[in-house]
Amino acid sequence: MHFEENSAVHQTLHKLARRLAERDIPYAIAGAMASFFHGYRRFTEDVDVLVTKEGLDRVHRDLEGLGYVRLFPGSRGLRDVESGVRVEFLVSGDFPGDGKPKAVAFPDPREASTEKDGVRWLCLKDLVELKLASGMTNPGRLRDLADVQELIRILRLPADFARQLDPFVREKYLELCRSVETHEHDLPE
Repeated sequence: MHFEENSAVHQTLHKLARRLAERDIPYAIAGAMASFFHGYRRFTEDVDVLVTKEGLDRVHRDLEGLGYVRLFPGSRGLRDVESGVRVEFLVSGDFPGDGKPKAVAFPDPREASTEKDGVRWLCLKDLVELKLASGMTNPGRLRDLADVQELIRILRLPADFARQLDPFVREKYLELCRSVETHEHDLPE
């Protein structure tokens, strides 16, 4: 069902996107679901949403109790009570991976998203940049580097895509490109 875009995760994503749009809360779907949108179709059990600090405050004020509950007291994340799917919020200005200041920060969703079929999606450049910074600085987030490697392979992203990326992550991107080129025959279709 997930790969047919009919899973609880997809339904939760679309319902949340409608609710955020109705309330004029800037957002962009990020994480694995943004990778899915851009062409790397992999399974995930949650929805990651990029919002501003003000947007996060409004999410909690406007949506809690309207089909959503906090994951735990003080949590940024919510759970859709109908589907049980977790919704994790990423906040503009925060730093991916280890959370420590670095050249790459979560961008404003108004400037880093594109709309398709009523949903705002994190742009590919920003998705790749954030996943690289995350995987480079947090050993628990190595999956993010694998996601970038798969995006490179599946989308056939060229090495010169690196020019769009922040210098902080450029060499890691090029390393993953070289790995894809060298081991193309070893990687699954």
